[in-house]
Amino acid sequence: MASLNSSTSILGVRKAKHLLRRSCFQYSKAVLDQFAMLTPEQALAQLTVEPTVFWEDPYDMKVNSQTGVSDDFWIHTPNTVPSDFPFGQFRKRGIVSGWWWYNAYKQNNLKHKLIFFLHTTFTVSKDNGVGKSSYFYDYLKLLEFYAFGNIKTLAKKITYDNGMLNYLDNTTNNKNNPNENYAREFLELFTILKGPQIGDGDYTNYNETDIQTTAKIFSGIKMKPNRDVIDPDTGIPMGYALVSKHNTDSKTFSNAFNNQTIAGQSNEAGIKQELDDYVEMVFAQEATAKAYVRKIYRYFVKSEWDQEVEDDIISPLSAQLIASDYNLLEVLTTLLKSEHFYDEDDSDSSNEIIGSIVKNPIQLLSEALSLLQIDLPNPAASSANPPLTWTTDHEHFYKFYFNFCYFGYFAGAGMNPFSPETVAGYPGDYQTPDLDRSWFSSNTIISRYKLIECFISGKNKISSPNTSIRVLFNSVDYVHNSGNFSLASDAQTLVTEISELLYCESIDQSRIDYFMTVLNELDPSYWNSAWISYLQTGDDVQVKIRLDALFSKMINAPEFQLM
Repeated sequence: MASLNSSTSILGVRKAKHLLRRSCFQYSKAVLDQFAMLTPEQALAQLTVEPTVFWEDPYDMKVNSQTGVSDDFWIHTPNTVPSDFPFGQFRKRGIVSGWWWYNAYKQNNLKHKLIFFLHTTFTVSKDNGVGKSSYFYDYLKLLEFYAFGNIKTLAKKITYDNGMLNYLDNTTNNKNNPNENYAREFLELFTILKGPQIGDGDYTNYNETDIQTTAKIFSGIKMKPNRDVIDPDTGIPMGYALVSKHNTDSKTFSNAFNNQTIAGQSNEAGIKQELDDYVEMVFAQEATAKAYVRKIYRYFVKSEWDQEVEDDIISPLSAQLIASDYNLLEVLTTLLKSEHFYDEDDSDSSNEIIGSIVKNPIQLLSEALSLLQIDLPNPAASSANPPLTWTTDHEHFYKFYFNFCYFGYFAGAGMNPFSPETVAGYPGDYQTPDLDRSWFSSNTIISRYKLIECFISGKNKISSPNTSIRVLFNSVDYVHNSGNFSLASDAQTLVTEISELLYCESIDQSRIDYFMTVLNELDPSYWNSAWISYLQTGDDVQVKIRLDALFSKMINAPEFQLM
């Protein structure tokens, strides 16, 4: 029976890997060893502290050809300088994306995973509709503000977000010229979802008339291009209500919402009150809570489930979400501490949770870098004290993330972070029947498989052959000096310990033997002799050939594609 009872035993290595993969974008051997000694409750207490900010704010050091100076910390300027738009906005949005990823990569914290989850829930596309890079930055800061908080409040705040207003056209939604785009997606994708269709334009959870009425609630809410309206609750720039463009009539909804009427208002405070009353109405529906819990389950646990999980996991978590007034962290903590999450609630080996999700491209990249302890350039190196200078670290990070990851790896792997092709999000999150399996396909496999080759060579082997990516994996130094391996000279021990670090589950002897052949070829004693010779002479040519081949095979093995 699927159970939400808390798991109270010490995690151990297997379950610690599982929790770290699902709650963070990376982990190291040192972090794994630490978490293996904790209970789920202790581990989650560490994972939910407020994260450290390693790179305070994105900045653009490239000299603007129009002004002759760099834009530096452009996010915090009045945004009225000639360079602000449209000069360099695509590049700047990429820099903001790299800024977010770097902070997420640098620590083990659940908040970063939740920010991306909220992005898949309240979707915008940074390169196809969000507008200025500063709007994209504000959007991320809003998700960050509410990641450990209330998803219902976020649903209200996101309606005034400049990026969302631009992306889904609500800034053009006026009383005499309604635009239903945001209203439709708010119901269909962001909150309650359709439910089964009853008739033409009529669904279980709402109908087409409800969309039209919702658009009236949202009418007159506008972008503020210069970002000078600041939300007093969050400190983040927001849009505003233009009373003259708002439909001030009372709004009555269908029987799906018990024919509730929301009184029309004719001032800015009243328009916000209409929005507040409307969101409260939508979130009072059990279907809304279940929609969010199903998204949480699909993102953090497994993409498919049976009726037992629906009854014993989804339903009680939905009740908890409503009882907590939509406190996202409270419900997620219950799930991530549960016996069900750790596969402790049954003995059925056919529906295992551990190792059941194909890693998305961000997870794959981040885990490969962290587990192989590959040094990244520090993009914040020049940001501590003005005046800023274009440092080597900053340039190298820019070229690694923007030139290699952004244009090469992510493009080939089928994910432009924060820029899904549709408002529905990334296919891996919603598109049945493949769901997360869509991340691993004939279209994406080359980019995924060439990732380790790029790290070993230090060159872009995906989109720009032999261009330096500014990071390098030295397999010999890693095995010799990382402290991760107890007996590097023994092929069996080395392969076993690497697999225990990289993979969700222990591999059997036949798989160990398969990987050992890379080190030993046809001679069982070859690796031992080669490693000892390297230690004695310092000549690493032969061992590097074998180790590069071993890590290529083990990173590209099916076991590493799963989490």
